[in-house]
Amino acid sequence: MNLLFLLLSLSAFASPSDVIYGEDNRRDLVDETNPKYIQYAQATAAKVPTIFMRTVGKDVIFRTMTLVDRGICDTERFAKQNTVAMCSGFLVGPKTLVTAGHCIKNINDCKNFRWVFDYATTVKDQTRITVTPKKVYSCKKVISQHYDDIEDYAVIELDREVKDRTPLAFRKTGSITPGTPVMVIGHPSGLPTKIADGANVRTLDSHWFTANLDTFAGNSGSAVINTITGEVEGILVRGEEDYIDDPARGCKFAHQCENDQCRGEDVSLITGIPGLP
Repeated sequence: MNLLFLLLSLSAFASPSDVIYGEDNRRDLVDETNPKYIQYAQATAAKVPTIFMRTVGKDVIFRTMTLVDRGICDTERFAKQNTVAMCSGFLVGPKTLVTAGHCIKNINDCKNFRWVFDYATTVKDQTRITVTPKKVYSCKKVISQHYDDIEDYAVIELDREVKDRTPLAFRKTGSITPGTPVMVIGHPSGLPTKIADGANVRTLDSHWFTANLDTFAGNSGSAVINTITGEVEGILVRGEEDYIDDPARGCKFAHQCENDQCRGEDVSLITGIPGLP
C-alpha cells in the first residue's frame, strides 16, 4: 500500500496545474459565508481511487496522506489536511458530470475510481472526513471525451441520479469576455473542497480562456464559474507549476505570482462540448 500512496502522490504533483496569484483566496467550505457559493460547492465531486475507500458501518472512510506526508512544507496552508482526490468534477444534470479529459481517458477510469460528493470540511480543524455511501457514485459510461493541447473535457454518466443537490447552470451560447470575474471550486492538491474567487479572465482563445485562479493539481476538472451570472464558463485543465523545491528545508512550498504575472490558468470553454444535457 505504501507504493500505491507514492504513485498517487507523484501523479498528483505531476498534473499540469497550478499556482497562487496575489493573495491566496482558497477557503474551506466550513468558512464560506455566501449561500450561493455553498450551493455551487454541493455540486462538486472528488475523483477518488477505489483502493483508498472502505465502507465501515454506515460510513465510507478514506486511506489518505497529508500534504506534509507528501513533502510539502508544514508552514503551507492546509498542510495538515488529508488528501485523496485525484481530480475534480461537477454536476450539470441529474446523472451527468463534467470533468477534464485528462482525468477520464477511457472506461477503465470509470471502473477504478468513484465520484464522491461532500468530501469537505464541516467543522473547524477537521482532520478526518467520512461520507455516507449514498454520496459515492460510480461512472456508468463516458458520454464524450477529448484530450489534447487544444481541447480537454469529459462528460460522464453516473450510475444513478443525484437527487439531493442542484446541478450547476452552464453557458450554452456566446462567450465570456476578458476582465470578467470568475471563481473555482474543487480539490486542489487532492484536499477537501476549496472555494477560490477573486480572479478575472485574462485572455480568450477559441477553445479556452486564461485566468489568475488559485488552483493546484487536483483542481483539474473543476467548475470555473462566472461570479456575475452564476453560470459555469469552463473546466480548469492546466496552468503554472504547483510547488517549488526548498532544498534548505527539504520540502516544497506553493508557487506564488502577482495577479498579472506568470502564465495564468487555462480553462476549457464549456460551450460546444458534446454530450451535455
